[in-house]
Amino acid sequence: MSPLKVAILEDNPTLLKDLKIQLENTGLVAVIAHNTDPNEFIDKIEESKPDALVLDIEINDANINGIDIANRFDLHVLFASGKTKNYIENIEELNLNSKQIIEHVSKPIRQDKLEKILPKFISQIHALQKSQYIYLKINKYEEKIEFDDIVFLDSDKKYNSKSNNKRIYFRHRKPETLINFSFKGMEEKGFDKKNFMKIHKSYVVNVSFITDLKESKLEVKYSNEDNKNHTKKLPISKDMIKKIKQRLA
Repeated sequence: MSPLKVAILEDNPTLLKDLKIQLENTGLVAVIAHNTDPNEFIDKIEESKPDALVLDIEINDANINGIDIANRFDLHVLFASGKTKNYIENIEELNLNSKQIIEHVSKPIRQDKLEKILPKFISQIHALQKSQYIYLKINKYEEKIEFDDIVFLDSDKKYNSKSNNKRIYFRHRKPETLINFSFKGMEEKGFDKKNFMKIHKSYVVNVSFITDLKESKLEVKYSNEDNKNHTKKLPISKDMIKKIKQRLA
């Protein structure tokens, strides 16, 4: 298996050099970018395209910190900082709102620490990569469906003659009927509750496809029978409005 490609941000040059050596000594990662300056580091991320970031949190004499950078990029993150405890709420919030793997290790960074945290971090990433699709029974046959192509699911009886069937809407294909499918059993099927929210008794939405929130309705874009993009407004339950606003903030 290929080493995980990582980029390191650490504002202390000596610690940066040591951390780079320690990471590479594990044999689990390849350091493809590293920097002490967060703004230069951002440019390096965009150029080198790493799989994950190893980030210090507090950066001296900078207007941006490691949390800001983690929020800016849709990448897996391992925070390596002496101030981890001071930012635990920020890390937890990032973990809740991110689709990616977020871990942290406190300084001082020792080789034994890295050799314990890195296998866990990498195995979580691999597990997530494997779970990017799901098998669903559509009409008469079971199909392999990518999560990123599912926009929303609908239990509206107008489309479903049987109460246990659902309508599923996609980004790149016409809507289909899910046979014998329950919203209650979605997590057991493999749907991640971070990505799919039940916004109403009749609707579950992939939050990645929400384009707007107006009063008590969400707008999503999907492909219809004519294979063209359409916009649909979905109702939101009152108890879900606050949660959705927090997710979209």
